[in-house]
Formats: sequence, structure tokens, C-alpha cells
Amino acid sequence: MSAMGELLAVCRVHQLLPDPGTVGVTAIDKRPVQDRVRAGRYGLYGDVQADRADHGGPDQAVYAYAAEDAAFWEPELEREIPPGLFGENLRTRAVDVSGALIGERWRIGTALLEVTQPRTPCATFARRLGSPPRWVRRFTEANRTGAYLRVVEPGELGAGDAVEIVSRPTHGVSVADWYGTWSAGAPAFAAAAELAGALRTSAEAGEVRLSDEMDARVTKALSR
Repeated sequence: MSAMGELLAVCRVHQLLPDPGTVGVTAIDKRPVQDRVRAGRYGLYGDVQADRADHGGPDQAVYAYAAEDAAFWEPELEREIPPGLFGENLRTRAVDVSGALIGERWRIGTALLEVTQPRTPCATFARRLGSPPRWVRRFTEANRTGAYLRVVEPGELGAGDAVEIVSRPTHGVSVADWYGTWSAGAPAFAAAAELAGALRTSAEAGEVRLSDEMDARVTKALSR
């Protein structure tokens, strides 16, 4: 299969900022770069993950956010949302990032990336935006989370590259499907278990590889 979007910007950390969280600094200040960038196991060359326990590692190597979702937030926040403001590495156009399937693969430049899980908003994200009222809850309820990706095949990518969706798993569970159901809590336990069952079956068949976080949440959803 092949569906095509565009990579509008590649963003790396501009500077580490002081943060009152447990790590003491945050690398959320991402800004566009002009050169082509190599994507490897732990993310983009020259980028930094200050908190690898919660926002990094191979399964969260790269974070993508869609221009269409950023446009949704501009009137909500009464400001522009330039590439990198949400801490994303990749700003895309014509790619339904939040609607991507868990395990979906994208070819960008010479790199092959795989969608692993949604972004869970945190207090650092809220502080980055000046602490808008109820930001974490608003971001959660909008269910426009963007997606984390692992790097399956290292390579170089840059602004203007095509984002080619080269494969999708058959389980049909998208980032938004999972996050919207998971974050709904007890009223959606049954629905979450159904989605979890589809993901577990797909993983056991070798069709997808769940991230550690997704695997733990799938297990929890199935045990309720």
C-alpha cells in the first residue's frame, strides 16, 4: 500500500530549559532545523531526551504532530502553533497522525519509522505553553495526541520529504482509538478491553511489536 503526506519541518532541541519536574530540566524546546537530519535508534541526531524514563528511549524516539491538529489548537489557545512548540520532532501535513494505526510504518527520506503509541500530556507540556487552564485535561479530551515512533531503519530525513505510509497492520486500532478509550476510565473498560484484545492478538501473531508502555496497558485493560 502507499499513501502520501509531507514532512513540513524537522525539529530538534534548541536549549534545555529549567523545569520544576523530577529531572530538573526539559528538552521540550524543539525548533526547526534547515539541514537534513539522521534518525537513529534513540531519535534524531543532535536531539536530546532529558527524561528517557517517561519521554524517550527507542519506542519514543521520535514524536510527530500534524499541522491539521496544530491548526485546531490555534483558536483554542489564541496563538500560532509553529513547528516544535508542542515538543514534536516532525510536523506533517496530509497525514492523520493521531489516526495512525499502532504499528503503522512510514517511509520518510531514507528512514523507516513505526508508530508505537500516543503522547500522554504532562505538567511540563502545560508549563511550556504558559499553563493554559486545564491544559492536560483539554488535550486529553480533544484526543489529538500525535504519535510516538520507533526507528526501524535508520536514515536521513528533512523538510519537504514525502511521508509515505508503506504498511498498516490489520488490527485496525488507531492511536486516537486507543488513547480516547483508555483515558475515558471505568465507563470505557469494556471498549478498552476489546481494543486491547485486538492489539494482543496482533502482537502474538507477530504483526506488531508493542512498546513496553503499550504492552503494560494492554495487559491491564484485559485484566479488569
